[in-house]
Amino acid sequence: MGGATMIMGEARRGRITPEIAEAARYEGMDPERMRGLVAEGRAVIPKNAHHALECVRGIGEGLRVKVNVNIGTSVGYADAAEELAKLGVAERYGADSVMDLSTGGDITEMRRTILARSRIMVGTVPIYQAGIMKAHEPEKAVVDMSSDDMFRAIEEHGKDGVDFITVHCGVTRQTTEMLRVRGRTTGLVSRGGSFLLAWMLHNGTENPLYAEFDHLLDIARDHEITLSLGDGFRPGGIADATDGPQIAELSTLGELVRRARDADVQAMVEGPGHIPLHQIEANVRLEKALCHGAPFYVLGPMVTDIFPGYDHITAAIGGAIAGLAGADFLCYVTPGEHLALPTVEDVKEGLMASRIAAHAVDIARDIDREWDLAMDRARYALDWEEQFRLCVDGDRARSFRHRRGPEAGEACSMCGEYCALKLARGYLDGGRFPEPRNGTGDQESRRS
Repeated sequence: MGGATMIMGEARRGRITPEIAEAARYEGMDPERMRGLVAEGRAVIPKNAHHALECVRGIGEGLRVKVNVNIGTSVGYADAAEELAKLGVAERYGADSVMDLSTGGDITEMRRTILARSRIMVGTVPIYQAGIMKAHEPEKAVVDMSSDDMFRAIEEHGKDGVDFITVHCGVTRQTTEMLRVRGRTTGLVSRGGSFLLAWMLHNGTENPLYAEFDHLLDIARDHEITLSLGDGFRPGGIADATDGPQIAELSTLGELVRRARDADVQAMVEGPGHIPLHQIEANVRLEKALCHGAPFYVLGPMVTDIFPGYDHITAAIGGAIAGLAGADFLCYVTPGEHLALPTVEDVKEGLMASRIAAHAVDIARDIDREWDLAMDRARYALDWEEQFRLCVDGDRARSFRHRRGPEAGEACSMCGEYCALKLARGYLDGGRFPEPRNGTGDQESRRS
């Protein structure tokens, strides 16, 4: 492969690669405009050479808001069949990517199986593999992994065909010291970030992903991996939102975005997390300023902390606001985000909530409004089959309709014979006006 095939490098040389052309086609955008966005780093197209062209999507400025679904095993639940079922749900209901966050069972085989089956982009967090494999050795722990172990895992993921990787390069000794001095209500909630924080404190040295960032860029360039610069210090509760460690890390990531671009490596930036409503826009604007317009990938953000079991809703609210402010990529949150490994149904619920948020932002950006217009027309015509066809989840809509619908005839069971659409359509389309039922009033003057 090598640098000559890098999508960003080709874009900067004025060339429209097949990936750029495909991403532009999906967006309904002029390929030259897409090329310009990629060349400037304001959009990325995660695409490992091993992955099919059909999975290509652009993420960034002026494009549709994309949605990611997290799947993967845990130590307590390592059922490969269930994770593949989650992948199927993600594909069926319109996710743009999945991230394999497996930590239990044979995580290498799980990743390779997902890559072989997936028809959408796939991301991973290689530090999980490096740390967990070391912890499986006799009398070893996560903190005993070496920098070579970390980079070896990254290279293996690239060889396997991963499109983008989360790398917590901003978890440095400086930001760690800031966290220790200032403290936090929720501490550190990023799993990958905690691996590296513990490693640095145990070994008394700098994070290799930061100290040896040029080596990371070489691997990314060789395997066409998009870097998703992870937010190890993202707030795990709204009490910690927009604090010193979070902003210090974001500033560091901005420096690394610039270095990645200089190396023709595509990079996006990950963001929080838990943020109250009134701070979301400022967080997005700050990322765009500090990180030179790099695509922003947010987890939620969740706007309140007291609704476990409903966190897909708290995240969708935050995701819509973040997207409207300029965020480009939403990582879904499941109902049980803070409670348990998600089930297949949890994955669907989380995905649908994030898709609602993403589509709402797209409408505000004047993207895909024709879809909603077609639904409006079908509703006005009481054309149920067309409505089901236009639904993102037509099966669910049909089940609601038939649960309490047939006895209402053409209308639904909410209004029945008093259906506003049916009554108004009859009079407006037919040019007829209702007669006064009490027999009073000047009927001729009412018609004039």
